[in-house]
Amino acid sequence: MRLDEPSWWYAQAPCRLAKVLQPLGALYGRAAVARYVRARSYRSRLPVICVGNFTAGGTGKTPLAIHLCGRLKALGHQPAILTRGYGGRLWGPSWVNPSSDMALDVGDEALLLARAGPTLVARDRRLGAQAIEAGPNPVTVIVLDDGLQNPALVKDLAIAVVDGSRGLGNGLVIPAGPLRAPLDFQLELTDAVVVNEGAATDAAGSVTEWLRRTFAGPVLRAGVVPAATADWLRSARVVAWAGIGAPQRFFATLRALGAELAEAVAFRDHQRLGEEDARRLLDLARCHGARLVTTEKDMVRLAGAAGACAALARATSALPVRLSLEEADAERLLSLSLAALEAQRG
Repeated sequence: MRLDEPSWWYAQAPCRLAKVLQPLGALYGRAAVARYVRARSYRSRLPVICVGNFTAGGTGKTPLAIHLCGRLKALGHQPAILTRGYGGRLWGPSWVNPSSDMALDVGDEALLLARAGPTLVARDRRLGAQAIEAGPNPVTVIVLDDGLQNPALVKDLAIAVVDGSRGLGNGLVIPAGPLRAPLDFQLELTDAVVVNEGAATDAAGSVTEWLRRTFAGPVLRAGVVPAATADWLRSARVVAWAGIGAPQRFFATLRALGAELAEAVAFRDHQRLGEEDARRLLDLARCHGARLVTTEKDMVRLAGAAGACAALARATSALPVRLSLEEADAERLLSLSLAALEAQRG
């Protein structure tokens, strides 16, 4: 179940509407737990590292999956990424070709992940794992993008990413709040938590400390930083636009890099822009005498576009980002990953 995120999900205490929806959320949560408990999970012959989250919407899973693939490849491992391909129309299993596939077919996140390693789209994770096992790519580990609450596969390591600026919201389950299942149940499924602290706000620090008091496993701190020099943003007047799970986090990053945001336009997560949307953004940039800036995820959705959307793609600069952890936390995450690989082999 996926919803556009209402702002009241992230209120400190449940509002009146959240309380009205709470019984429905409780039913949804019980169904999620029952589905997990009753399922017969498939044990892949390859180790599976899952990068998921507790809540609906974006938290930074994709940058973490890319980070993990990079660290594992540096040690000689050959990771393949398994993703549902949200926003695409292919059910799979289907290998992603980043040079020819379109977001309309495989989803925007799959195209970004495919830059980090062989990526397979499959709505059925069991069939996806079996397709990876069958080849043709040599693979030593499956990095599962999302799927913490999905029982189709046995996970050898389950990592949950939390958006430090928003936390876990009002603590209720969809549709009363952002949680995908009751938090205590999800914590039982989780081996480690990575808090994406973004611009390192006080709220992010408090979320990290709360999790360290609540969760028995390691809670690591991370942030998203530019993957290349971002000097061009310093003092630049920009019109920023984003259709991601947490667009405000992207806008805060731009401000932290010194950009002056003349306008900040948020779209729904994974939203494909229409001609009217594109013309509006182009007009805003002309009106403000500003440069258009967006995320890499939004840019891949414009690939192959025509008309105003093609003009928007030409006029917009993407800010490439990567996940950054302090060295101690990065080493801890890598150690957990390698231990999971060794345990599965044993």
